[in-house]
Amino acid sequence: MTNHVHLLTTPESGDGISRLMQTLGRHYVRYFNFTSTYKKTGMLWEGCFKSCVVDEENYFLICQRYIELNPVRAAMVARLEDYKWLSYQANGLGKTMKLWTPHRIYRQFGAIIVERTHAYREMFREHLDEKVVHKIRQTTHITFSY
Repeated sequence: MTNHVHLLTTPESGDGISRLMQTLGRHYVRYFNFTSTYKKTGMLWEGCFKSCVVDEENYFLICQRYIELNPVRAAMVARLEDYKWLSYQANGLGKTMKLWTPHRIYRQFGAIIVERTHAYREMFREHLDEKVVHKIRQTTHITFSY
């Protein structure tokens, strides 16, 4: 997206997401700030990252659809296939992606890649209900006070 990023990840350890974001911040900020194109200093991120637990059995695929459909809802592209920064490229089209590992639930879509990609594309025949979109946005914009 132009102003934010969604990551739906399954960490291998309890602090996996925090470590991922810390490493990403350290390396990407350095790249972004020192590239000739940007010539920027200081913080890259507007604030701390927000995270929430997703119940795999009930909400994983709903959240996956929400994230994948984001560029279409934002009118950045007309079709999912046209946005290269989605896991739809791997999940729905079968393309190889360096930073993507098929999720356990995705692998259950079929024994071979052709079955899985077909089943995944079928999930996107219809857009998410606006009530679902609102609920996801509501639950992920929690403000924490310490």
